[in-house]
Amino acid sequence: MTALVVPHNPTWSDAFHREADAIMHALGATALDVQHIGSTAIRHIAAKPIVDVLLFVSDLDELDAKMTALEAMKYEAKGEFGIGGRRYFRKDDAQGIRTHHLHAFRSGDPEGVRHIAFRDYMNAHADCASAYGELKLTLAARHANDAEAYMDGKNAFVKEHERKALVWFATVTRGS
Repeated sequence: MTALVVPHNPTWSDAFHREADAIMHALGATALDVQHIGSTAIRHIAAKPIVDVLLFVSDLDELDAKMTALEAMKYEAKGEFGIGGRRYFRKDDAQGIRTHHLHAFRSGDPEGVRHIAFRDYMNAHADCASAYGELKLTLAARHANDAEAYMDGKNAFVKEHERKALVWFATVTRGS
């Protein structure tokens, strides 16, 4: 698997909205909220061209019972996939190219909130977002054929800014 990173594409937002509508329709009342997360949700930065979708549900067992609805949308279920309390799915297009990741959590789960905090922090702090985008481009060039090394190279930056994002997000949401 390669670490393909491309310039920001404004159509990523449209792709998210189409997918979010389809997910909400397929899952009905099980889907409480759908959010665009990941680098494609951060304005103006380079990213892997895969739309990350965050789904909040009231009950993971209820989501598990509706698995066939997501499978009908061509999502492949991967279980928790390394994060307890998550249901992870991925979707490829007809050519076998990954187009979406779907991360589902119980509503309010800190792991889901972490994704929103990071996205909002990056969008509110253009200098941090720009640095993140540049790091991603550098790592993708350096590790073009090693997605694991690409991910490892981002780890320290992401962890540092996740910590800052959670503090910032708590302050921002408390004030609203």
